[in-house]
Order: sequence, then structure tokens, then C-alpha cells
Amino acid sequence: MRLNQITLPVRDIARSKAFYLTLGFRLLVDSAHYCRFLAPEGDTTFSIHAEDRVIGTGPVLYLESADMDADFARLKAAGVAFDSAPTDKSWLWREASFRDPDGHYWKLYFAGGNRVNPPWRVNG
Repeated sequence: MRLNQITLPVRDIARSKAFYLTLGFRLLVDSAHYCRFLAPEGDTTFSIHAEDRVIGTGPVLYLESADMDADFARLKAAGVAFDSAPTDKSWLWREASFRDPDGHYWKLYFAGGNRVNPPWRVNG
């Protein structure tokens, strides 16, 4: 099995659609209550669905970038408000965090080979 679809509840489809297009997602399905996107790279899909209210903080979603500093600068210039700038983490990833218009927490990150093969990976 492979994780390939995440759907987030949003309050305003038009506002959220514009935000995700700014991030580089490509629109696949567009309706008044639902949009599905193709990730900027690869074939992973991502959806938003209109809800009357958004409950809790939900999951942390990760958007992987081969050149995250350049993508951070491009997204910041496009108006994405980041909570944190790119920072090297002790788990050997480089991350910057932001929230979408409904408060869902996202991380722009680069992990390279450490994403699936960190030095402390369990063998077995």
C-alpha cells in the first residue's frame, strides 16, 4: 500500500484553492464544495472539501522540496506567511513551517536520503 490521498476540511473553497495553486499544486477536480490537486511533483493527490467548521489542528502535512530554500523564497514572495524560516533540525531534515488559510499546519522540508534511511533507522 502507498499513501496517496489526503483531504482537508476548509471553510472557503475559493480562498483555499488559490492558496494551494500558489504552492504549486495542479488542479484536477474543481467544484463548489470540493477540489482535488496533483502534487507539484510526482503523482500524489491532495483534496480540500468545504465544511461548515474546521475542527482541531489536525495532522502536520509535509511538502518535500529538493531546493527548499529557493521554494521558501518563491512562496514567501508569493505571499505565503511562514511561521518559521528554513532551519536545520537535529533529525537531519531542513524545515520551514506555515499554515494554510484554515490553520492546517504544513512543513516545507528537505530530508534527502535521511527521509527513509536516517542513521538511526531500525534494521529488520
